[in-house]
Amino acid sequence: MRIVAAILSAGKGSRFGSDKTQALLGSKPVWRWSYDTFEAHPKVDEVIIIVSEENEDNIRQALPNVRLAHGGPSRQTSSLAALQLCDSDVLLLHDAARPFISPEVIDRVIEGILENGAAGASVPVVDTIKQIKGEQVTTLDRRQLVAMQTPQGATTSILWTAHNQANREHTDDMALIEALGHSPMLVEGEPKNFKITTREDMLRAKAMIGQTEYRTGMGYDVHPFSTDPNRTLYLGGVAFEGHPALDGHSDADALLHAVVDALLGAAALGDIGQHFPNTDSRWKGEPSITFLIHAKKLLIDAGWSIVNLDMTVIAETPKVMKQATAICETIAINLQISPERVNLKATTNEKMGFIGRKEGIAALATATIARCLLE
Repeated sequence: MRIVAAILSAGKGSRFGSDKTQALLGSKPVWRWSYDTFEAHPKVDEVIIIVSEENEDNIRQALPNVRLAHGGPSRQTSSLAALQLCDSDVLLLHDAARPFISPEVIDRVIEGILENGAAGASVPVVDTIKQIKGEQVTTLDRRQLVAMQTPQGATTSILWTAHNQANREHTDDMALIEALGHSPMLVEGEPKNFKITTREDMLRAKAMIGQTEYRTGMGYDVHPFSTDPNRTLYLGGVAFEGHPALDGHSDADALLHAVVDALLGAAALGDIGQHFPNTDSRWKGEPSITFLIHAKKLLIDAGWSIVNLDMTVIAETPKVMKQATAICETIAINLQISPERVNLKATTNEKMGFIGRKEGIAALATATIARCLLE
């Protein structure tokens, strides 16, 4: 028995905004992932591809010897093009936008076709589904519902009959066969065998293969001690009561300023002076937690997440490590990350220079951030 698999790659990707099957996922385009899986499967004799006119050249360049045919504006017309091209007993039809098909699912679909004549992969519906007809809303029993995946397939004799007798468009091959009065076998699919439809789906796919960009930023800040008895010393957002404060336009929290610069630098978003200039009266006496929260928002808006922070305070006084836990927790809470991602160290300047003379405090910070690549 000859089995041919067809990769359907003729869609326009209107919801995605471009041809998603040609988008790079790791080192190869989306369509190539499923093609390679079917090509390596021992029960599949040949893999053909149904293309659009726009993507034909790209696919021919990648696979000069593969058999191609042009698809149409609908799933049904592309399936018919595959049927017309194949010369087999069984035809498997698979969406090119489902890159994570596994050999096990392919096995189950083939076994279902051999037993039933037609079969398709499906997964249980996990959300509550409601049907709306006019103003009437009905909750459907999700225990009786499944979501269809691909591959779907059948003997070519059944598929020819289904296409020849079709009097309307169907959204998948199993629906086309059901119109004959034949009930296909539904076999177990897999959640990872999802279809890339939107940009968010592409982010999910890239996260699954670990296609993540990492960046590192460094920050440094230094402030002298103030002679103003009304100021409070803050380091990492934690007050050190009874100790001379640092002098500066804001609360002069040198540690948080270094952290903010490290975060902004990692994301190439400038520095703290650009966002909160000391020439702006709005920031006079401002708690530096404000700057930290703003930096976090900028990173989130740009799609970044914070992997970790490593900080060092250089000071003869006070004894910073007595408040290390409070500092790390304060920073973690305001960045909405786990405290285990925040580390603090402290050292002295061995009584050398202005720090050694107890004239001020310096702080260093290194931030690592990450985001999934979309382009």
